[in-house]
Amino acid sequence: MINMKRILLSLALVLPFLVSAQVNPVRIALHNWATGLNKPLWMTNAGDGRLFVVQREGAIKIITDSMQVLPTPFLNITAQVNSTQSEQGLLGLVFDPDYADNGYFYVYYIHGSGTGTSRISRFQVSADPNVADPGSEVVLYSVSQPYWNHNGGCLQFGPDGYLYCGFGDGGSGNDPDGNGQDLGTALGSMIRIDVSQHDSTYAIPPDNPFVDAQDTLPEIWASGLRNPWRYSFDRLTGDMWIGDVGQNAWEEVSFWPAGDNSGPNFGWRCREGLVPTQGVSQVGCAASGPFVEPVAAFGHGTQGWCSVIGGYVYRGSSYPRLYGKYIFTDYCSGDFISFGENYALDTLLSSSVNGAAAISEDVAGELYVVDHEHGTVKKIVDACPMPPPVASFDGETLSATMASGWQWFLDGMAIAGATGQTYTPTANGIYQVRADLGGSCLLLSDTVHVTNTAVHEMGDFRPAIYPQPARSSVELRSDLTGKPDFTLELMDAVGHTVRTMFWPSHLSSVSIDVRDLAEGSYVVRGQAEGMHHWSRLIIVVH
Repeated sequence: MINMKRILLSLALVLPFLVSAQVNPVRIALHNWATGLNKPLWMTNAGDGRLFVVQREGAIKIITDSMQVLPTPFLNITAQVNSTQSEQGLLGLVFDPDYADNGYFYVYYIHGSGTGTSRISRFQVSADPNVADPGSEVVLYSVSQPYWNHNGGCLQFGPDGYLYCGFGDGGSGNDPDGNGQDLGTALGSMIRIDVSQHDSTYAIPPDNPFVDAQDTLPEIWASGLRNPWRYSFDRLTGDMWIGDVGQNAWEEVSFWPAGDNSGPNFGWRCREGLVPTQGVSQVGCAASGPFVEPVAAFGHGTQGWCSVIGGYVYRGSSYPRLYGKYIFTDYCSGDFISFGENYALDTLLSSSVNGAAAISEDVAGELYVVDHEHGTVKKIVDACPMPPPVASFDGETLSATMASGWQWFLDGMAIAGATGQTYTPTANGIYQVRADLGGSCLLLSDTVHVTNTAVHEMGDFRPAIYPQPARSSVELRSDLTGKPDFTLELMDAVGHTVRTMFWPSHLSSVSIDVRDLAEGSYVVRGQAEGMHHWSRLIIVVH
């Protein structure tokens, strides 16, 4: 009888791979794209290769597809913009979905003196595609600001074609006017309006959640927001991601699925992050709920965050490993984060550089960081974009593709001294190689299952088996001098013999046809007269 205990042990060695195999972490780098900007806060595209940078004091500059900042502003409304305080200024820009045909775009800025008034205005490009007409302004929406801070200002067109604008709660601390839970004001809310008529008015989308409710603003689409400084729509799914700037303790990221216009309430001022807001009465909060919980919250004291900067889901084609990842950061911490499965956090870049005011998207879905403190734009790239190494096994030796250095692993553990381009395995299991590809890029190969090295009872005789797994045939090879004649039996997992053949001593190799065998595990056993048998595991796939 064959030794099934040994065979099962060999098969069991595959199972620990489910928990012990190593994977390549995804990390990003920031590459210089443009410099010399004056307090940039936001950047977007107009459906072509240009990037349009919003500068806080009231000018919009163009970065060409050759990474040059044009000296003449696309728009300069500095005289109309109140940028006296740090959270005031020209704060938002979005281009009409039909910009290529109508030349319309929309801006958000603080107008007037003191605490000022938030304005959403439409402008139009001139005959020169790189210069807008400053006299074409049409003010579409205005909100008086009680304080100078928490102005929001991000403008986005949703996948539904409507214009969204996130307003802060009006400012001060702890939302003293209770705007976050007041549906009678746009402050502390996100509005959704139809501007497709392109006149001096706007329309209310018929499926807005409060369109028929009393004592509410019908343009409100969501409430309970403190300062949704940066939010975005996933260009593939239409889902919304919101970075809502916190107060004294927590920064939060929220998610809302595409097509759901039920009027989400994100909890401010009753809640900051996942906890009740310090110093705010909770009277009436239970009745205002239920609240949408953030998918992540970051502490000020323990994690050093101060102002979350919502980002985008990467949908570009240049960096496949980033595809589908929502990337965001914080103004103070400088770390760049994404979500894994079940919103598990993954740090893509640890950085101590503060000042990121926005993450922006170009027409192709590539992402950039707008740095307000340093007047720069940087492109987000995969820090290790090269393909990982390839490991192969010829039945005797493991080999890796070219690199500057190697480290082999067995079942997730580094093998001492196994630092060459090749390695001869001495045990069954799951092998990987980590290759040094330069630039601090240490990448892992896919796994290689080695299952022909452990079971033998004939001294040093170890016939190699190639390939593993086998598809049409499998070859046994041996360079042993004085090898005897062997009778071979191929048996399935329950011990039935499915092949018998002879391996004469003068042949260094023999081939076994497995084309008509079902997929699964088999054992080949060799016996020589007057000698103990040896066994090898074969895996057949088609």
